[in-house]
Amino acid sequence: MEQKWNFKPSSTLLGASSLSVRGVLTRIMGHIETDAHNPKPVIPLGHGDPSAFPCFGTTPSAVDAVANALRSGKFNSYAPCVGVASARKAIAEYMSQDLPYTLSPDDIYLTNGCSQAIEIITSVLARPGANILLPKPGYLFYEARAAFNGVEARYFDLVPEKGWEVDLDGLAAISDENTVAMVIVNPGNPCGNVFSYEHLAKVAETAKKLGIFVIADEVYGHLTFGSNKFVPMGLFSSTVPIITLGSISKRWVVPGWRLGWIATHDSNDILKHTKVVDSIKNYLDISTDPATFMQGAIPDLIANTNEDFFLKTVKTLKTTADICYNKLKEIKCITCPSKPEGSMFVMVSLDLSQLGNIKDDLDFCCKLAKEESVIILPGCAVGFKNWLRITHAIEPSSLEDGLDKLKSFCKRHAKQLK
Repeated sequence: MEQKWNFKPSSTLLGASSLSVRGVLTRIMGHIETDAHNPKPVIPLGHGDPSAFPCFGTTPSAVDAVANALRSGKFNSYAPCVGVASARKAIAEYMSQDLPYTLSPDDIYLTNGCSQAIEIITSVLARPGANILLPKPGYLFYEARAAFNGVEARYFDLVPEKGWEVDLDGLAAISDENTVAMVIVNPGNPCGNVFSYEHLAKVAETAKKLGIFVIADEVYGHLTFGSNKFVPMGLFSSTVPIITLGSISKRWVVPGWRLGWIATHDSNDILKHTKVVDSIKNYLDISTDPATFMQGAIPDLIANTNEDFFLKTVKTLKTTADICYNKLKEIKCITCPSKPEGSMFVMVSLDLSQLGNIKDDLDFCCKLAKEESVIILPGCAVGFKNWLRITHAIEPSSLEDGLDKLKSFCKRHAKQLK
């Protein structure tokens, strides 16, 4: 008689990789053909991790801060669940430089990168019938975490023709009494856009009318190189409650160090009175912490980073963004609606009518990987089918090579005129 077992895996988790950038990129990487005698270098234009490239290396002072914290022997113990006090204070002061008010260390909660911050916030919001408003295109990790927590994801459009601004009318149309929050990512992943002060003010007013708070994903904060400068959503906390998610991963180019934060901007104590703050603290009581020595390094890491390092990173991103935008204009089946102004990405539309034997954006990226060893993220991985998200944060020479290979691929697959 066959043994009967009472356990089975979560169906939500079994489908989670389809909502993961990593999962999609791994699938595409599987199409690369390896040839030991004539290996092709893989050109990664699909990820958001430039740390492997010398032109994007982190600053030595950040490395020293971590090494010194580790050698000090002061950070070998468990950390408080909300984070080491000195690190929370340093992050509060760092963020307050861009605000007309001063954040308290008690407004800061440390996390294992921004991913855990997303996990915590979507868990805090979970209740029967709740829904959350997410940008389209957007970072689908929010959807994956919402689904895991039983929170319905609803999507508002970012409008390509308007520099990827939020469709505010559409935002109001999809909300109801069970809507709890909306997410904005600024500077934008995957679009490379940077919201203006005026537009963010309208977002805040709209959120107030809907009775929801704003989750501001600012992991790419200050990485701007266009006409719009970075404006923190926390400027509008007197209008609507704001929860900012951030990390050191992008600005310091150290995504593997896994140090992020949640910051509450609660000028009117709404998050406190509705017990959202208590829920964040309670979640942290039952979750993992960032490594204590990483937390201990934060004060020196922030204080000792020279502004020249940040300026160099932004200058390099501007150079690669210019290369990307100009070379993409040479490819007939690809349209770039706007020049990237921030983060590390650009979204481009794919005209399949000009291509033969290409079914959709995923098929395009799989065949590109197989034929050219160039990795690009299909738009379906960010909720925008038959678009592409291209990362320009790699060595300029590799970027040019990759975009030339992309152009050759498109020419080779172009439909022949009869």
